[in-house]
Amino acid sequence: MSNVLVSIFSPDRTGLVSAITGRLFELGADLGDTSFAVLGAGAEFSSVCRVPDHLTSQEVQSELADHPELAGATVTVRPFGLAAEHGPSAAITHTVTVSGGDRPGLIARLSEAFTQYGANIVRLDAQRLALAEGGRYITRFAVWVPPSSRPACLNTVANTAGELGLSCSWEQQG
Repeated sequence: MSNVLVSIFSPDRTGLVSAITGRLFELGADLGDTSFAVLGAGAEFSSVCRVPDHLTSQEVQSELADHPELAGATVTVRPFGLAAEHGPSAAITHTVTVSGGDRPGLIARLSEAFTQYGANIVRLDAQRLALAEGGRYITRFAVWVPPSSRPACLNTVANTAGELGLSCSWEQQG
């Protein structure tokens, strides 16, 4: 088995995850770290997969690109030269949610606060809700925060959000 990185960007539509993962299963792929997100009217899927040695990256890419559900998609499959298993700083210790009005530079300022305390952002999701839904901006960070800096880090993030007139909450994971 060899590791490949599968990256797909497509117009969003129902059934994408099912089509992609079903075809990968048929090819004998074993999914590792995987993410899917709707981005505007598009959708992005990425996964580190183990595939049988007899399949090349190009063959996997061709098989996915030929799937009818992926018409109009950009499909890229390439060898994954890094370790497929992640280290301890990728284990999520906290989920932090910041919400309120849209503030340019918000993600930059909050990510700087995490970096200051040695925290690692594992996942990030930001959405601007339509005016009909309150017109709010919601950002969720799934982070690993070193035990020695957890209180200071989380309080700094909350204070930074508060300075911008935003609400902040966090939940410990695990």
